[in-house]
Amino acid sequence: MHTETHVSNRWSSRYAYILAATGAAVGLGNLWKFPYIMGENGGGAFVLVYLLCILFIGIPVMMAEVAIGKRGRSTPANAAAMVSVESGHSSHWSVIGSMGVLAGFLILSFYVVIAGWAAAYVLYAGTGEFSAAAANSTTHAEAIGTLFGNLVSSIPQLLIWTTLTVVAVVYVISKGVKDGLETAVTYLMPALLVLLICIMCYSAIVGDFASAFAFMFDVDFSKLTIKGVLVALGHAFFTLSLASGIMMVYGAYLPEGVSIAKTSIMIAIADTVVALIAGLAIYPIVFAHGLEPSAGGSIVQSLPIAFGSMPMGDFVGTLFFIMVVFAAFTSAIALLESAAAYLVERQGLTRVKAAIIAGSGIWLLSLGTIGSLAGSEWAQINFGFMGGNIFDALDYLTANILLPLGGLLISVFAGWIIKTEVVKSEFSLAPWQFSLVMVLLRFVAPLGILFVFANSVGVLDFIS
Repeated sequence: MHTETHVSNRWSSRYAYILAATGAAVGLGNLWKFPYIMGENGGGAFVLVYLLCILFIGIPVMMAEVAIGKRGRSTPANAAAMVSVESGHSSHWSVIGSMGVLAGFLILSFYVVIAGWAAAYVLYAGTGEFSAAAANSTTHAEAIGTLFGNLVSSIPQLLIWTTLTVVAVVYVISKGVKDGLETAVTYLMPALLVLLICIMCYSAIVGDFASAFAFMFDVDFSKLTIKGVLVALGHAFFTLSLASGIMMVYGAYLPEGVSIAKTSIMIAIADTVVALIAGLAIYPIVFAHGLEPSAGGSIVQSLPIAFGSMPMGDFVGTLFFIMVVFAAFTSAIALLESAAAYLVERQGLTRVKAAIIAGSGIWLLSLGTIGSLAGSEWAQINFGFMGGNIFDALDYLTANILLPLGGLLISVFAGWIIKTEVVKSEFSLAPWQFSLVMVLLRFVAPLGILFVFANSVGVLDFIS
């Protein structure tokens, strides 16, 4: 069973796999959300809890997901089914892979729209829109707000930028694993890191680095509530791109002899380091200009205000949003890979046809998010408890239901369903290390994910 190969693609090296998996993990959340929730929840105290969550839940679940893909050497649903049958259980465990691919597909449908915003802002910064808005300081913030408002309320603009993003993703996926995915991350990830470090150095010189450092790293356990611990646990789980089909299909491409444990630890470290550097690049600028640190849309509203009044602001702003595009793009290609690989393997399509069909599906689904944001009739659709319009519903469904549930099933599957000798063979750990990981997968990870799930759907609020 183990020697039967259903996907012929392989990463050319361990380094290529680490770059690809790190590119999948590093996304828009690293560049803004993580530094912000650090500062809001006790700085260094939050980082400590977050690292413990990464160590005891994130890395074991990642190892399990990669091992399933590597053992099955197939796309996520088929790999999970094959591993389950090998262990004497039902092929219905394929639901783990199917749920991951579905979650990744739905996430990408709105992710490409947000990535399109970043691409638009590269043009805005490059053509001097930020400094032009700053020319009249009394209306600077209003002008930037209008710039953003005009973008998200314009269906033609959103269509153009989203379509360009989807076309670029489809092109990379159509080239295959080595010529497409691997080549893209080989150039984009080092470039992203260089840009991030350059912007951090610039921020340290012209910004308020001391305030930013204090906001992010001052240890204040009084701010670290139970809710904050759950936020750390939730972010540790989601930031590694777990339960979205990515790590299973990337695991299927993993060459023999590459340590799943060591590479998972490296990926987790790289993801965390990028998030920390991002905070030190962004927040000195924010604090130097008296702006309010906040998550989400402020990256396209607050920062352009600062860039517009800084020395070389348009140039630095251009570099910054190029970096954001790189981060979004490496995640986007990872999210589309599972769907494209499924069409190649199960439907017998060529790589190009599979990429075009999967990309077309994403583009069609993205119209729902575009319509919701632009205030069309679709924005009036209400999905009740899932948050309102199509965009809110997709975000809620994936982040609060599909991903936690998928992660729970993966940990249970690896901990209790797969034969112990199979897991041991794939992990290749010392006996005491393997025993520890199995305890984490069987007990700690499921319990932690259940708490995240309960918190995300409001059960804990109801109980309290």
